Amino acid sequence: MTYHLERQKTTSTPYILIDEEKCYMKMEGCSFHEDVVEFFSQVNIWLDSFLMKDFGTFTFDCEMEYFNSSTVKVLFNMLMKMDNCANEKPNNKIIVNWITDQNNEIILECGEDLKEEITALTFNIVAN
Repeated sequence: MTYHLERQKTTSTPYILIDEEKCYMKMEGCSFHEDVVEFFSQVNIWLDSFLMKDFGTFTFDCEMEYFNSSTVKVLFNMLMKMDNCANEKPNNKIIVNWITDQNNEIILECGEDLKEEITALTFNIVAN
């Protein structure tokens, strides 16, 4: 059985969709929850398990409007896990689409900074 999670966004937490069958994850909205680590714990547990598998191609669409520094740390750690997986398992291709408004300079700069840390992922910055 494949894992599926869908959480609706709130004023302080993002929409999250994980569809393991489609090898797809999406986050959208804002993230400045009081306990970001706890909020994303279920996602991280799933991601750790999923990245141990041979899955072919996995796509992560990250379309955040705003996030706090704690969220950046969580996202960075998730991306590093994905990058390590892609390095260790070359048959697993991971695509990250960092989607934001072209006028959102903070999110754009954060995406560019994160992209510099990535070695094995396909990291696309999509400015609408």
